[in-house]
Amino acid sequence: MNKILLFLLLSFGVFAQNRFEKEIVAYEKQDSIALPAKGMKLFIGSSSFRLWKSFDADTKGMNAFNRGFGGSTLKDALYYFDRMVVKYQPSWVFMYEGDNDLTSGTSPEEIASQFEEFSARLAKQVPGAKLVFVSARPSIAREALKGKQQDLNQRIATIAAKKKGHYVIDMHSPFYNADGTLMQDIFVADKLHLNEKGYVIFAKQIQNFVQQHAK
Repeated sequence: MNKILLFLLLSFGVFAQNRFEKEIVAYEKQDSIALPAKGMKLFIGSSSFRLWKSFDADTKGMNAFNRGFGGSTLKDALYYFDRMVVKYQPSWVFMYEGDNDLTSGTSPEEIASQFEEFSARLAKQVPGAKLVFVSARPSIAREALKGKQQDLNQRIATIAAKKKGHYVIDMHSPFYNADGTLMQDIFVADKLHLNEKGYVIFAKQIQNFVQQHAK
């Protein structure tokens, strides 16, 4: 009985340690059946990637695969770095993190520091891999964070400009109208996540980047 209790406590500890463990384990089960080939383009990040229903169609011919999970943060991406990045030995890593980080109270400075840590680990453990930061996008639900999103995006852009093989995709400005107002018809009911129209814009930004830099 004590052994069973200990097992349950240990199991709870693993899952409590990171709330996305079940999603990562599900990906690992998927990989055990068909592991993506080395040298592909890895998309890792939060729900903007995870909820991208048209990902396969939008990235057709890009040699890409999606490992978006939960409402993750850059800290989560670092936590699962070995299991969700190193294992795949990708040629490119497209990252969408930072938005949830700001919402949880993490400062742009700290997120930028975590990005540098991710970059350093990538250079060491996946030599030659290029890193693309998909900048924090706006939403109606998080309009109050616009200034911090722009601050974060600029900090990452400054870091990327100094590092070979580092890039930033502007995913902030495309969602504004010509008069500077945020588009209202590109979100689902929660006013946070993108609808199909929003993903057309989202995908186009990435497709344009790949055409120019990562064919």
